[in-house]
Amino acid sequence: MSEQGGGDLPEPKIEQLMAKLRMLQQEKRQLEEEVRDAQSVHDNLQKELADLQTEANELEGIHKDKKDASSKLQLQCEDSEQDLNKQLKQNKTNEQLLERYRCEIEEVKLKHRKLRLRFENQLLQLIEQHKQLDYAFNPKRLPDELKKAEDIKHQLSSAEQVKLAQLHKLDEEVEEAKKQKQFETEDAQILE
Repeated sequence: MSEQGGGDLPEPKIEQLMAKLRMLQQEKRQLEEEVRDAQSVHDNLQKELADLQTEANELEGIHKDKKDASSKLQLQCEDSEQDLNKQLKQNKTNEQLLERYRCEIEEVKLKHRKLRLRFENQLLQLIEQHKQLDYAFNPKRLPDELKKAEDIKHQLSSAEQVKLAQLHKLDEEVEEAKKQKQFETEDAQILE
């Protein structure tokens, strides 16, 4: 019985070992499958990472280009703003100058009007005096009195001519200022 009992012992061990071997082989196949799956996932992730890196590089390039373009536009905008401020300042100066010339012209016109009225009044007075003197003085002195009146009239007329020349000169200066402003405006438009 001991032989029989002794002979039975190794058999279950072999079967156990075989079962364990089959189980280990099956686990090995499962592990190899899992390793292949993990490798496939790893490869896919590596490819996706490379694609994302390429895209990131491209986006960095685009971002750099846009940043450079933005800087250039900012500089151009600042230059344009400076030019505009300069032009506005120049326009304001020209408007002030034009207004000053208008005021001067109005002053000269007013002075001329006053001179003309004074001249007319003096002329009327002289005519009246002449009429009075015609009665008061001897007819032989009449030519001398008339000459004096003509001399005064000539002096007043000369003064009026001087004032008219001054007024004409001021008108020309105003026209020149207008032309200058127009040239500057056209130059500014050409530069834009």
